[in-house]
Amino acid sequence: FLIVLVLAGCGYVADPLPPAARMPAPVLDLAVVQKGDRLEISCTLPEQTTEGLPITKPGLIDLRAGPAVRPPFNQTEWLAGTRAIDVVWPEKPATQTTPTRISTTIPAAPWLDRDLVIGIRLSNPKGRFSGFSKLATITVAAPLAAPAVTARATAEGVALMWPADPRSGVRYFVRRLEDGVPEPVALGETAAPEFLDRAAIFDKPYRYVVEAALRRNETNAFSPPSPEVPVTRVDVFPPAVPTGLTALLGVTSIEVAWDRNTESDLAGYRLYRAPAGADAFTKIADLGIAPAYSDRQFEKGTTYRYAVAAVDRKGNESARSTPFEIEVR
Repeated sequence: FLIVLVLAGCGYVADPLPPAARMPAPVLDLAVVQKGDRLEISCTLPEQTTEGLPITKPGLIDLRAGPAVRPPFNQTEWLAGTRAIDVVWPEKPATQTTPTRISTTIPAAPWLDRDLVIGIRLSNPKGRFSGFSKLATITVAAPLAAPAVTARATAEGVALMWPADPRSGVRYFVRRLEDGVPEPVALGETAAPEFLDRAAIFDKPYRYVVEAALRRNETNAFSPPSPEVPVTRVDVFPPAVPTGLTALLGVTSIEVAWDRNTESDLAGYRLYRAPAGADAFTKIADLGIAPAYSDRQFEKGTTYRYAVAAVDRKGNESARSTPFEIEVR
């Protein structure tokens, strides 16, 4: 009876499980970008195997580049025409908490004006490779040159210009660098070979960089960044010429008025007067921002001409307005 109980309590021993293959999970973000006369290939390496186990001992990386084959795509045919690109699985530092990314470059010249297909596969510690991950394709274009940028300070902002690339579809990305700011400021993109930075502040040094890009079908090409172009926008720009000048004869004064200027740095106005027939105007008042003045120093029986100019906080004075003539009876 005791023997029967013992035998009944024994568990069933299952068949032994096969050892884990420890094949790395596939690469999901293989990408290729043309930068000047080089092709930059990058991806993120997996941290787990296909069984969901952590990769503790990296294997080998087989990175391949070869011309596209005639449709329908045949991987065996493509693989026969590829070149191996030397890249190793780097050891991940113990303090690193993010997945490891790898990046390498190859010359673009051998595949100029051709469709290039990039593939990657990974092996387990025993050197057994998985299948290729999703392939990346690029149409290799003639290299884009770094834009030759010139910069000029204007009243509206900093104006940038460069020679245009003759190909259609080329766009330009403009960045601004400032002292004390660790990252460049992306100002925008344009299809025209020019850009106006309206946000540039007076008397502050800036450096500008422009990069050209050609994105069309499978083409994804960038130029090298332009050399940094320094410029400081010094305020030597006068306000706009005042408009709408009028003068009316009052009981004891000539009331002069004009339209208000809209500049944010407007400091005031200067009013000029000249007797009719005289060529030279004489300044009769430095004024604040109110667009009006009462002239009490006049003689009856005389004709006067008035003109007004705007002045900013830097002392820049605009040209004088169109004169207004009034006869004092």
